[in-house]
Amino acid sequence: MLKIGLLGAGRIGQVHAVNIVAHPQSELVAVSDKFPEAARSLAQAHGAAARTTEEIIADPAIDAVLIATSTDTHADLMEAATAAGKAVLCEKPVDLDLKRAVDCLARCEPHGRPVMVGFNRRFDPNFASLKTAFDQGEIGKGELLSITSFDPAPPPVSYVKVSGGIFRDMAIHDFDMACWIYGSVPEKVTAIGSSIVDPAIGEAGDFDTAITTLEFSGGRMAVIKNSRRAAYGYDQRIEFLGAEGLLVAHNVLENTVEKITSAGATKAKPEHFFLERYAKAYQIEWDSFVQGVQGKGDLPVPLKDGINALVVAEAAALSAREGRTVDVAREIKS
Repeated sequence: MLKIGLLGAGRIGQVHAVNIVAHPQSELVAVSDKFPEAARSLAQAHGAAARTTEEIIADPAIDAVLIATSTDTHADLMEAATAAGKAVLCEKPVDLDLKRAVDCLARCEPHGRPVMVGFNRRFDPNFASLKTAFDQGEIGKGELLSITSFDPAPPPVSYVKVSGGIFRDMAIHDFDMACWIYGSVPEKVTAIGSSIVDPAIGEAGDFDTAITTLEFSGGRMAVIKNSRRAAYGYDQRIEFLGAEGLLVAHNVLENTVEKITSAGATKAKPEHFFLERYAKAYQIEWDSFVQGVQGKGDLPVPLKDGINALVVAEAAALSAREGRTVDVAREIKS
């Protein structure tokens, strides 16, 4: 039974707490948060203790920590936890600064503890099935990957100002997906962005709508479409064209009922947001972490993969800012 300390009691921390408690091989023993009352409330709800982050990391009885704190704390906490002998699952991104993320890898690796980055979309059953089908050669050589990721509504501008921008905050999930599916990092990145959803996002120096083209070795390509607004719900789709066919992962809908009458046909909208859409993925992600820490399988999404996704995000941000294609290996130092 793994004894777990949860760092961060906000929205995503609450999701993780439920999955830690529900898993038969993990026990939530402590929760911390910068707001002590939030930690006490979540801990009490799950029979754990509210403690400081420093106490959790220093406690030798705690086997692993799940880091669900603000992004600017991720690297420091990963380094402290691995130095204390703990396994780590950390929410994305590793850091908003690529050099700091690379330094984090260098400081964590010598301790030999498992570190996993929380790119939960890899664990969605539909996306995982698409990846498996491709790996098994069902569409032959992969040639053109298309990823659609639209949020139902933009975040507050106060969040945008500290998020690192749409490429590091939102599209980074899709960059990880593209690298994971193809099994490599792209050679060239071209991105464009605009602020047509909320002018205040543009005034804050960010985009709310973006398209990124990734060029992989051998002429393989990926196109990623991001928007902060889809009035009909949380739009998450993948199409993958190969030499011998097409793989498609459709949206997950609110229900499977379709109404067909003389007036036409209607069906449910996509799930409203990521908490509903990826609920199962978060459960599988946690199980994969537990199994990996216990030596029952490879630990998915290692820290290096988190850095690779950030490399692509850096390239996309540079491309959109300067209006040109970026050569990843030559211009983005990791």
